[in-house]
Amino acid sequence: MFVRCLNMFETVSIVTCVFALFIMLIVNVIARTFFTSLYFAEEVSEFLTIFITFVGVSYAARKGRHIRMGAIIDTVPKKVEKIFVYFICVVSAATMFAMAYYSFDYAFKVFTRAQSSSALRLPFWIFVAIIPLGFFSAGIQYTLTFFKNIREKGDDVWISPEVTSEYSDEVEY
Repeated sequence: MFVRCLNMFETVSIVTCVFALFIMLIVNVIARTFFTSLYFAEEVSEFLTIFITFVGVSYAARKGRHIRMGAIIDTVPKKVEKIFVYFICVVSAATMFAMAYYSFDYAFKVFTRAQSSSALRLPFWIFVAIIPLGFFSAGIQYTLTFFKNIREKGDDVWISPEVTSEYSDEVEY
């Protein structure tokens, strides 16, 4: 249930933010050409880019769309491939959790300094609050992938909680 809600949140928010970013940039170009530029467009665009990036980290980890060494891993036997995936999952999860910790520390420092954005005068911690959440969620995805590979017996190697490492002729979006 939680994974389904997280998937829905990530998918809807990424699509919505990409669309909002697209509209914001087009409207600002039109406004700058014929009228005056929107004073808040740069800040909103920056926030949307941060949001898309760090929600996308978790989404990519869950869908198996992250960068991986497929050319090397796919040439080795399945047993060795599974060991590589265990190692990659542990290192990636540890890295994501460490980045979540450091980014939370940064967001907390921004919060305590009461910094605000220049155009909208919003507290700047709102802009960076998604960063530790995205890293933490990606760490959970790598941890789930690790345990999925332990639970699933046989030759299947899972590169994410939802995707095996097998390639197919069909492209899945």
